[in-house]
Amino acid sequence: MRAVIEHPNLTLAGVYVHSPDKAGKDAGELCGYARTGVVATRNIDEILALGADCVLYMPAACDFDEVCRLLESGANVVTTRGEFHRPDSMDPEIRKRVEAACERGGTSVHSTGSSPGFITEAVPLVLTSIQRRLDRLTISEFADLSRRDSPGLLFDIMGFGKPPAELDERRLAHGRISFGPSLRLLADALSMPLDAVEASGEVATARETTRIAAGTLEAGTVAAQRMTVSGLRNGRAVLRFRALWYCITDLEPAWDVRDTGWHIAVEGDAPLDVDLRFAVPLERMGATSPGYTAHRAVNAVPYVCAAAPGIRTSVDLPQIVAMLG
Repeated sequence: MRAVIEHPNLTLAGVYVHSPDKAGKDAGELCGYARTGVVATRNIDEILALGADCVLYMPAACDFDEVCRLLESGANVVTTRGEFHRPDSMDPEIRKRVEAACERGGTSVHSTGSSPGFITEAVPLVLTSIQRRLDRLTISEFADLSRRDSPGLLFDIMGFGKPPAELDERRLAHGRISFGPSLRLLADALSMPLDAVEASGEVATARETTRIAAGTLEAGTVAAQRMTVSGLRNGRAVLRFRALWYCITDLEPAWDVRDTGWHIAVEGDAPLDVDLRFAVPLERMGATSPGYTAHRAVNAVPYVCAAAPGIRTSVDLPQIVAMLG
């Protein structure tokens, strides 16, 4: 909402919320800004009646009925949900419903964000534009959680501080669903379609008992988690995404742990080794990091509105150029 409110060419028309405590509040109040005169509602019919050109759709879970109603109403949709990164990876019946809604409304829908999105599609497409042979492209994502004062998230949901045997490592393999479509889209764009996508997870433990912002990590408990998603072609991993979340760096076994950000290694006839680090103090990361995901979605709005009806991917749209003036 902050990015939309401040944007020189966008006007905030409405705000759709799901929790009762947000309904009836001014959009500015919800995002820490001055009053805007736009009041949040839980009634989607009120949103549909606005006649907005686009809806930034960012809920915790995707409701395809809602998405189809929005598209049918004539509102384009840009979402940080991952369901629309690659149409061929969608459930065929859901894809058919969404495409029909786009056709009826003359609208389009696009999934984007920081990861997946920017780092798994936009950046690799640029880096491979100077290759004539690609042997492997590996994207590594690092997140230092040592200053994240969220015990419920780290200990209860993510499983840090637990004995390794108690952590359901199958949870770490969710990356096949989250990142597989994005990697397949990249591979298709490079004319290197994948034969399969595999995902796995592993953990590392604390060598010594350590105090972090969220609490105490006992020696021998989970202190880092790594998820790897591999796109296979001819039996070889040609595209890889690896996410490493860690609370300390003194790990057993020892892992290559870097500052929060991304590292991209391109192996080919024009090799590249690229670091993209978040130049933000860890104390400010919680307030700053949402922009890495939300801003690309906001910047994509005019391109999605101008696109032909349908599910539009990063390959379908022009390069997203931010309007900053």
